[in-house]
Amino acid sequence: MSASGAIRTGIGGWTFEPWEGTFYPEKLPKKRQLEFASRELTAIEVNGTYYGSQKPETFAKWASEVPDGFIFSLKASRFTTNRKVLAEGGESVQKFLTQGLTELGDHLGPILWQFPPTKKFEPEDFEGFLKLLPEKLDGLLLKHALEVRNETFMTPEFAALARKYKAAVVYAQHEDYPEIADVTAGFVYARLQKGSDDIKTCYPEKALSEWAGRFKEWAGGGEPSDLPKIDPETKPAKKARDVFAFFITSGKVNAPNGARELQKRTQPR
Repeated sequence: MSASGAIRTGIGGWTFEPWEGTFYPEKLPKKRQLEFASRELTAIEVNGTYYGSQKPETFAKWASEVPDGFIFSLKASRFTTNRKVLAEGGESVQKFLTQGLTELGDHLGPILWQFPPTKKFEPEDFEGFLKLLPEKLDGLLLKHALEVRNETFMTPEFAALARKYKAAVVYAQHEDYPEIADVTAGFVYARLQKGSDDIKTCYPEKALSEWAGRFKEWAGGGEPSDLPKIDPETKPAKKARDVFAFFITSGKVNAPNGARELQKRTQPR
């Protein structure tokens, strides 16, 4: 086994007008933007799947345009997570999972289940939801990532549930939402949301170097000592883990630069 997992850094989506002529070369056709982005970065978090279903041929087309090793993370449909009783969302979960996303093949990365800030932690209901998430789909192993945005999730019980079902709790660096750095799965998922349009690399140089160190720590099987945990008494097994890190929301104009710079700092030399 490798001493360290793969670290992939990326952005949210690949269509954004301010990237044209800055991240993307002048006059690059829109239909070639994914092709270009996937060769500059190593992962993209797809937000469109949150708002509506895609066709199987769409996923197949995306897969055909990216190189080996490139990963798509898909944000799950809002109809699966924006509901009063999560455990009653089986039909919505199945509809999302069976829309053809396995056409991505080995380009399919984590599925991001993002919960609204109003959703509070109700242990029985949340476990009912976790039971709806399969480990495999069409022969592909699935990775499930949980992004919660309510302070009621700041309890060891939530970390224990995520660990029980091998789902990763998303580490979200955000101005308003709770930060949870507990490792609960065989991979780590981070969303960096404190970037700036006034900084060319989205995050300052010092911050990028600090994040590079944390991601290497995670990938090598350890845990950063300076990030908050909700279950500090539980230590994850010391083993290599893949890490997925996305520059999202704030500082979007320069998010591709941040992802490229962080990738440089985390790759073996």
